[in-house]
Amino acid sequence: MIALTKLSKDYGDAERVRALNDVTLFVKHGERVAVMGPSGSGKSTLLNLICGLDQATSGSIKIDGVELSELDDDARTRMRREKIGMIFQTFNLLSTLTAVENVALPLRLQGLRRRDGEERAVCMLDRVGLKHRASHLPDALSGGERQRVAIARALVFTPPLLLADEPTGNLDSATGEEILHLLDDLHREYNCTILLVTHNEMAAHYCDRILTLRDGRIVHEAIAAPSRRGKT
Repeated sequence: MIALTKLSKDYGDAERVRALNDVTLFVKHGERVAVMGPSGSGKSTLLNLICGLDQATSGSIKIDGVELSELDDDARTRMRREKIGMIFQTFNLLSTLTAVENVALPLRLQGLRRRDGEERAVCMLDRVGLKHRASHLPDALSGGERQRVAIARALVFTPPLLLADEPTGNLDSATGEEILHLLDDLHREYNCTILLVTHNEMAAHYCDRILTLRDGRIVHEAIAAPSRRGKT
């Protein structure tokens, strides 16, 4: 699903800073991979490159067999709309839209009629346990509820790839664990590929593999213990 080959990313002009350095990584369809590392290690840069929000300095990025460097801006936008669901630490919900309108937004951007999109959005909210909050604005929701809305929005168009950037970072430990259990259940239901960036070791152990980034390089890889993948 994801194939990165000798991927590097530099920032700056006069004084170049290498954020990613010769990263090679392959993630199979349906696999869950966690990326850990200290701040500044290149985790967010990696996600931005994979979803096409930024362009690599060198190397190759293939998503579902498609080379991103061969796509123009419009084609990369279409790929994100059709193949990549994204979950953010800060939720990134639109404050003037209700929960159901936020969830339906990716479907509306794909051209689906409002009524059809919102019907599917309500079904997805029901799946994450928030159908009863469908008409509420984000400010009326708790942090855990906002993250559930964000997860519903990311999965409403059943993307094959889900990118999650610190999805439990702004939540207390109990709510964070609820979100991880939910993602675990949804992964089994939809079999999407998940790339999860996190500082949370518990979150990482819900994945199949754990990678450690440091100074833009993958310095360690481990297989998560099966008993700690949220399936106990």
